[in-house]
Amino acid sequence: MPPTDSGTGSSTEDTLDMRPSEERAARLAEEHLAGAEVPDRPDLLDGVAQWGAAGTAVGAFQLVPVHLQRDVELIARWMNDPAVAAFWELSGPDETTARHLRAQLDGDGRSVPCLGVLDGVPMSYWEVYRADLAPLARYYPARPHDTGLHLLIGSVRDRGRGIGTALLRAVADLALDRRPSCGRVVAEPDLRNSPCVAAFLGAGFRLAAEMELPDKHAALMLRDRTLRHLL
Repeated sequence: MPPTDSGTGSSTEDTLDMRPSEERAARLAEEHLAGAEVPDRPDLLDGVAQWGAAGTAVGAFQLVPVHLQRDVELIARWMNDPAVAAFWELSGPDETTARHLRAQLDGDGRSVPCLGVLDGVPMSYWEVYRADLAPLARYYPARPHDTGLHLLIGSVRDRGRGIGTALLRAVADLALDRRPSCGRVVAEPDLRNSPCVAAFLGAGFRLAAEMELPDKHAALMLRDRTLRHLL
């Protein structure tokens, strides 16, 4: 996922230009949810389900919280892609993915698994989580309400075209806009995953440090509220 301009500038003209896409994203996400009962679970992230839509340079985008029965087969198929499995380590039967999802869905709301819906098509998997409440907080100087992101792009055709970069910027902006108590968005991709690290850099994150985590040598990526319009 090489860096690319996300097209999400901060000027009035840009905001006005994106409104139709935001409305379209909300409508298409509602269509994806039609007929599926999504439990009303509280979360510790100011209601990810209510964060709303974003217009991006690559299309209309929205995070839709995972419904296990509806979504597990699709997400498991993505987890079995060798390029994904190399870093997520969740390949195997659907139940392997289901256990991973269930641990979050049955938790206290500190991690919210979501589908990323682009122009009405589920095409990515996201985990939005409270980095300050996660084990990660033991390995970096966490601040209250740091918001963490994990991401995978499901389809091979959507990789390497700047789509991940555009969506990372959009989701980081949503987190900062919808969570006034959050001063930073955090990520810790595996340093071996150079396309992922490049996507975060292109999305306005900075490489703050390298970290030895129990399962990987990671890049600590930060997007600061105070620097969001400069990077």
